[in-house]
Amino acid sequence: MGYREEYGPLLDSIVQEGDVIAMRYFRAVEMRVDRKGDGSAVTQADRGVEEMARAKVAASGLALDVLGEEMGGRDMEAASSGDRARLIIDPIDGTEEFSRGIPTFGTLLGIEHRGEIVAGMVSAPALRTRWFAYRGEGAFRDGKEIHVSNVSKLSEAMIFTTGTGPKKDANDRAKLRRLHDAVRNSRALGGFWQHMLVAEGAIDAAVDWTSMPWDLAPLGLIVEEAGGKSTNLLGERSIYSGQFVSSNGKIHDEVLGLLQ
Repeated sequence: MGYREEYGPLLDSIVQEGDVIAMRYFRAVEMRVDRKGDGSAVTQADRGVEEMARAKVAASGLALDVLGEEMGGRDMEAASSGDRARLIIDPIDGTEEFSRGIPTFGTLLGIEHRGEIVAGMVSAPALRTRWFAYRGEGAFRDGKEIHVSNVSKLSEAMIFTTGTGPKKDANDRAKLRRLHDAVRNSRALGGFWQHMLVAEGAIDAAVDWTSMPWDLAPLGLIVEEAGGKSTNLLGERSIYSGQFVSSNGKIHDEVLGLLQ
């Protein structure tokens, strides 16, 4: 049985119901925004989507653990070869945007097995778009296969990065600005959508600076299956080190060189 046959029905079911929950609260007067201990926003949709996903995993009969943003999990490190597979979920990635009525939010799902993400899905209901990939089977947007761009020079590239706000020190901000200065066009966006734009060839590279595993779980797989490359700043394929760079692969080393 392939990864799509094994995990696809569960992921499809979670995002279908998750989209309904998210859109019930998006731009709705009854949406309530609370602040967690770290100052980040959380809404009824964040909690509702994760609770629903966990219930579906429990009812699925699959041998899956769960690591989620709102309800945690057994371990924050990569599952080893001896561990069960697990679902890593960000119920609403982009909660700040969601809470302000901005449509660039989504539900992120990744299945990790023996230290590798083998299935990934991103659903952005306000954008009416869904991306998914299964290891070795290509990457898709709304059912159509996608591919990264062919831009081979950083000076001709369009890149998106996270912003240069006060959470970053002067050295980090200088590195990001150096990258922005080296390309043809750049924007500060952050979040999952910039990496999906890399996967579908709309832009050529994207950078996140301080991310958690659930922020990244499906993104690298989708970019890789679209023909690109995703690593941390050291060139390692990891969702556990905070920084995350995705690209079409052709300019990846140049991007890393400016950020290291």
